[in-house]
Amino acid sequence: MRSEPQAWPPVSAQAASLLEEAADLLVLHRDFAAAVERCEAGCDSLGPGTGTGPESSAEVKCSLCVVGIQALAEMNRWREVLSWVLQYYHVPEHLPPKVLELCILLYSKVREPQVMLEVGSSWLRHEANKSLPEYSSLLELYLLHVLLPLGRFEGAEELVRGCDVFDSEQQLAFLGTICESRCQWAQQEEMHLAAEEQQDAATETILGAVSQKLLTMLTLLRRALRSMSSHFCLLPYKKMLLAVFLLYLVVVRLDPASPTSLPFIYKLVQLFRQAWAAVFSPIHRPPIQD
Repeated sequence: MRSEPQAWPPVSAQAASLLEEAADLLVLHRDFAAAVERCEAGCDSLGPGTGTGPESSAEVKCSLCVVGIQALAEMNRWREVLSWVLQYYHVPEHLPPKVLELCILLYSKVREPQVMLEVGSSWLRHEANKSLPEYSSLLELYLLHVLLPLGRFEGAEELVRGCDVFDSEQQLAFLGTICESRCQWAQQEEMHLAAEEQQDAATETILGAVSQKLLTMLTLLRRALRSMSSHFCLLPYKKMLLAVFLLYLVVVRLDPASPTSLPFIYKLVQLFRQAWAAVFSPIHRPPIQD
């Protein structure tokens, strides 16, 4: 005798049909955006109060959220997953175990476990969830993928010691795992600090070498400037100024085309040449007489 197919309520039947379409779009057609739309339509058809309603409606709603989470992750829209789920369950305590599990694994995979820190803590501390058969596995998942990667060792120990679903052997095993993770965390911190110290020492060495080269260049530049200043002090500035003044007279004040200016210009040119030779000619020592 064949069993009759399950009779869905009208609203649940519509949501189940949308769930089937969403699953096909996700797996077969790889149309993730359309799959999310079907999931949203199915959850909306179930209404806001079905989280605690009939078992069939709750299962359909959970399945719609599971498909929606996978579709959002495929589109690299994982940042929207938690807020997207909470718009249908409103508070973290009402999340189905399967949905919470997927969220923990997803945010752990993308290295953002802190997103699930408060959500997981609220769910695990809710009295109604402690009687669920998935509670112990979700607690272990929360410890390994959220608390320990974030270095929350004291909170992890407190959660394990205050958990009634673990026997003494399980508590000791979890406490040992926490202790081992704490030691690994401390070793990583030491290695990180050692690497930073080596990098700082190398930077100081490079800066010291650069500073020494810069100091040497500044010393050479100071010597060169001092030598140039002492050389320019030896120049006869009066003769140089006289040559500049004569050149000014020739170019500006006199008319080179006038015949009366030629003798005077000739004398000025001779004086300019003498001044130029006196300024820029090498300095010779006077001859030594016996």
